[in-house]
Amino acid sequence: MAKDKVPTDKMTREEAGAELAFLAQEIARHDAAYHGKDAPEITDAEYDALKQRNDAIEARFPDLVRDDSPSARVGSAPSEVFAPVTHSVPMLSLGNVFSDEDVQDFIASVYRFLGQMPDGSIAFTAEPKIDGLSMSLRYENGRLVSGATRGDGTTGENVTANVRTISEIPNRLPDGAPAIVEVRGEIYMAKSDFAALNAALSEAGEKTYVNPRNTASGSLRQLDPKVTEKRKLKFFAYAWGEMSEMPADTQMGMVETFETWGFPVNPLMKRLSSVDDLLAHYHEIGVKRGDLDYDIDGVVYKVDRLDLQARLGFRSRSPRWATAHKFPAEQAITRLTAIDIQVGRTGALTPVARLEPITVGGVVVTNATLHNEDYIAGKGSNGEPIREGRDIRVGDYVIVQRAGDVIPQIVDILPEKRPEDARAYEFPDHCPVCGAHAVRDINEKSGKVDAVRRCTAGFSCRAQAVEHLKHFVSRNAFDIEGLGSKQVDFFFEHEDPGLAIRTAPDIFTLERRQAEALTKLENFNGWGKISVANLYQSINERREIALPRFIFALGIRHVGETTAKLLARSYGSYAAFEQAMRDAAVGEGDAWDDLNNIDGIGTVVARALVDFFAEEQNVAVIARLLEDVTPLDDAQKIDTTSPVAGKTVVFTGSLEKMTRDEAKAKAESLGAKVSGSVSKKTDIVVAGPGAGSKLKKAEELGVATMDEDEWLALIGN
Repeated sequence: MAKDKVPTDKMTREEAGAELAFLAQEIARHDAAYHGKDAPEITDAEYDALKQRNDAIEARFPDLVRDDSPSARVGSAPSEVFAPVTHSVPMLSLGNVFSDEDVQDFIASVYRFLGQMPDGSIAFTAEPKIDGLSMSLRYENGRLVSGATRGDGTTGENVTANVRTISEIPNRLPDGAPAIVEVRGEIYMAKSDFAALNAALSEAGEKTYVNPRNTASGSLRQLDPKVTEKRKLKFFAYAWGEMSEMPADTQMGMVETFETWGFPVNPLMKRLSSVDDLLAHYHEIGVKRGDLDYDIDGVVYKVDRLDLQARLGFRSRSPRWATAHKFPAEQAITRLTAIDIQVGRTGALTPVARLEPITVGGVVVTNATLHNEDYIAGKGSNGEPIREGRDIRVGDYVIVQRAGDVIPQIVDILPEKRPEDARAYEFPDHCPVCGAHAVRDINEKSGKVDAVRRCTAGFSCRAQAVEHLKHFVSRNAFDIEGLGSKQVDFFFEHEDPGLAIRTAPDIFTLERRQAEALTKLENFNGWGKISVANLYQSINERREIALPRFIFALGIRHVGETTAKLLARSYGSYAAFEQAMRDAAVGEGDAWDDLNNIDGIGTVVARALVDFFAEEQNVAVIARLLEDVTPLDDAQKIDTTSPVAGKTVVFTGSLEKMTRDEAKAKAESLGAKVSGSVSKKTDIVVAGPGAGSKLKKAEELGVATMDEDEWLALIGN
């Protein structure tokens, strides 16, 4: 390839096609060198530059996207090599805290949920958070039968053959172990082994690796287990999944049991009770961090007693009884070359910093978030100065921070290096995509100006319409394989009525329209008969979809996955949900009251829902969608396994045997809905000492009332 490459914005179609062909071949060669032979020929930054150039050309010429495009592949081995494994117990992630004050809040929240005074009576374990690859090891009748990566938490990759090569992982458990055991922990590469590997590669004149974590991850996914075996991977056990019986009743007891079974456990794990002791251990581990022979990025705190863990339960994605106290974020200095504005599906104008490439925490960073226009100007959410009032300008040398998987952000500038010709950034007041006015909303109650500026054009703005489609097909919504970002752009831009996809319903009519169209999808570069057939199959597999996914996919402002699940559980069917939203008028009526009474729905979310369904254009699009898609009734709504399933419950007064939060969590786990106020739709009011107006209203409406003991007897607690 020519040394002086043609800029992507100057390319002709012929040049773009030729370059995409070259890049597909070149990147595939480097993928094979890294993942197949474990011998990369270029640096991570050079590899990223190839991928970015490929992406930039595809973004400009979406109809030239190839079947073998690198953008359609991931770096790890193909899925057909490592079969999927469905975890019997999901592998959830942990919440993060970043300061001593955050830890105090976490400990206080545990005591508060359990209804206890923070008197130090609850013990916690504290252990280093290993920077490796999460692994679940399943044993049946004492024999190792599978090893699976975490994957998306529900489904991972089967890497059993490679796991068996790790000497620290036993192939058999001792006699007396439960019939089914799932031991979970972290696979990692020791720093010393990593250094030795790189030294050997360097001596042989071969390319060295960047960091132990990525090397361990790549080593575990080798097609040849013999390669994995040579890498000397290690393992720490610290958790579990399915267990046919529990050998201990505490977190510490379980880990000690793992050690007796032959698993390595971290020697720095301690059981502590006070916040001061936990923080002291965190800072002690931080001091030792550089001397450890493995990488860590924080300390994990867990409630020690397993019965308390069970009472605390889980949020949607993480346990209430554990958190990770991360070490301070890694930082680096680079130059800001440009500020671009991206327009999201809700019209938000988000500034993105374009940076000279810099490695932060082992990752090459070229972009960073700038949050909003006030952040660029050096103002906080309440107008207070941040960065001592210093604004951010193109040309500045900036401090970039990346903590864990958090999106990189610019935390400050180096004023002494600011160019003389640097000018304050003027945030646009018109949408850069469609030209419509972009405004900052004002909260009617508080009078506070929204931090985000939004395009006012709605779906008539191309950016919002496209981003809405990308959200609709995304992993946690309809999850349509083969309809990625570039493919959505491709379909949206087409004028041919047999190919165009402008709204979600168009996705499900594509196959019918193509059957009658003269312009066939399979004749475009990047498509073929097989890829088209696979796309149709993926679409057809989503003609029935879970109700929470359907609600989330609609892209209603403020309605994320958790809120979508809450709405699905509360209304049970899509028909009931839509009718209730259309019946509701902001600030009045039973439907509005019912919506606001859902525990977890506030007025901001309620207003967004009502406003969305008050727009007839939105309702019309959904009606078209429902001609081809069936949202399934929510399973939790029709659960009949408990006497309170499907019932609406209100707790009032002081509860003495459990906290309000614990009572709510328990009721919801049994399929009940918890409301904040009493109405004619309430089924049960649980009244403790001090119950007042809610108890009185329940009596007036003839709603069943009971005290706490009667409630506990009803649910069999």
